[in-house]
Amino acid sequence: MIGMARFIPFTKNTPVVAVLRLHGVIASGARGTVLNDAGLAGMIEKAFAKGKPKAVALSINSPGGSPVQSSLIAARIRRLSAEKNVPVHAFVEDVAASGGYWLATAADHIWADETSIVGSVGVISAGFGLDRFIERHGIDRRVYTAGQSKSMLDPFQPEKPEDIARLRSLHDAIHATFIAQVKSRRGAKLATDRDLFTGDIWVGQGAQDVGLIDGIAHLVPKMKQLFGDKVRFAVHQQRRPFLSRFGLAMSEAVMASVAERTAFARFGL
Repeated sequence: MIGMARFIPFTKNTPVVAVLRLHGVIASGARGTVLNDAGLAGMIEKAFAKGKPKAVALSINSPGGSPVQSSLIAARIRRLSAEKNVPVHAFVEDVAASGGYWLATAADHIWADETSIVGSVGVISAGFGLDRFIERHGIDRRVYTAGQSKSMLDPFQPEKPEDIARLRSLHDAIHATFIAQVKSRRGAKLATDRDLFTGDIWVGQGAQDVGLIDGIAHLVPKMKQLFGDKVRFAVHQQRRPFLSRFGLAMSEAVMASVAERTAFARFGL
């Protein structure tokens, strides 16, 4: 019976690497296939628990999004890595920028393709000013608040210098947290002869030169190099919402797709 074990596929001697596909924009809510902690929690837990994996590999393709959700997802991955004593490797596909790179820092090692876009350690918000538009069309904007900051950055009112200053202070606080995350995870690997936290991006080897990644490598060959040619991959990925599989909730899906394409387009993708 013992001699027959080597003929049975996927016995306990076959190493397993769990693959977590983290592809898309990072945002709260359940719309489309966005990445958020609530939607990914079960998938992440299963990846670390099922089959006693030798490692968890993050397949990342994200232009970023919500800093809160980025932090929550990365923190969950780190907690489970420590609890299960399972190393984590991140593999960047097209892009791991902004919140996408925050996710990558949850890994012990970060790998990328020679043409992957990496970085954008910064904070951004954008909107429209419609005050002159409604004025031209004879529309009055009436806002009543208790608390002088409740209507901060109202797009239907002229910008106020104090609102801009307040927004920048919020950005600075989030940016500082992002920088601390990168420094705590990358440590002495980071280049010290330049500012890596301006929101700039690097491609492939350039990202390795400044310490944002550990090298150029692809998921399957790298995992086989580390765990042997017989390694088995258990892929975990989000499923499309049930209704969208039948063509329902089409307008919501289209809007989510437009938002996602806009986010990727910032990086020429």
